[in-house]
Amino acid sequence: MPKAKFSNMEIEYDTFGDPSLKPLLLIMGLGAQMINWDEEFCTKLVERGFYVIRFDNRDVGLSTKFDEAGEPDLMKLYAQVAKGEKIEAFYTLDDMADDAIGLLTAINIDKAHICGASMGGMIAQTVAYRHPSHVLSLISIMSSTGNPDLPRPSPEAMKVLIQPLPTGREAIIEAGVNSMRIVHGTGIPFDEKRARKLVIASYDRSNYRAGYSRQLAAILASGNRKQALTSVRAPTLVIHGEADPLVPFEGGKDTAKTIPGAELFLIKGMGHSLPPEIWSKVLDAITKNASKAYQ
Repeated sequence: MPKAKFSNMEIEYDTFGDPSLKPLLLIMGLGAQMINWDEEFCTKLVERGFYVIRFDNRDVGLSTKFDEAGEPDLMKLYAQVAKGEKIEAFYTLDDMADDAIGLLTAINIDKAHICGASMGGMIAQTVAYRHPSHVLSLISIMSSTGNPDLPRPSPEAMKVLIQPLPTGREAIIEAGVNSMRIVHGTGIPFDEKRARKLVIASYDRSNYRAGYSRQLAAILASGNRKQALTSVRAPTLVIHGEADPLVPFEGGKDTAKTIPGAELFLIKGMGHSLPPEIWSKVLDAITKNASKAYQ
């Protein structure tokens, strides 16, 4: 797969479809590699008229790692958050949003539809207010505004965020599958075989916990985006699962309420995942929102 090189960064990416189609940039979430955007899902987007770009965020997959920054103490960071203290991080969501634009610029795309899931939704939101001239439309999936007054993850989902990884390939894979099961929610059957296949592929492609911790630190350091999000003017779609245990659906409601003109699409039974059972609904909604950019 190709790499886009700019500044001190190398971003691994791949594409689906004809470059003459509508460009759609997919941004994945915390610690997740671009392969978490299912190839079949990407292909279905192509069928809807999009040229799809997916990529590894910094510090994950095959993109640039920041080993020199060390690994943050997550328990200490959350203790600081609880006390209302300012979090210092090696980079923030602003930097990750700039990476997304750096990638688009490197592959000669001036404007794109920007779609992000979970932390990727936070990055997509940041792109929308930080680089508005590059954004055709915004899709924020199972994400939030960073508003500290919103509900927290369930206790089980919180453990997924901060639990230390075991050692050894098989133990790490089992922990990964279990984490996916917990955040999947209970409204749609959990496909363990499909989840295990993804976890194995991710481990074999790049097993890198330190980057996960630095990305989580970036989220905590970036704080509340509510005020900045009021400046977004791109057509915006907010997709959220009513059964999300990791980012409760109030996060989606707050995002849609904050961004002028945003449409909120709550999906019954959906947790913190994008299972194939809901793809058709999500694809329809993304296509409809994107069309507003050309009206």
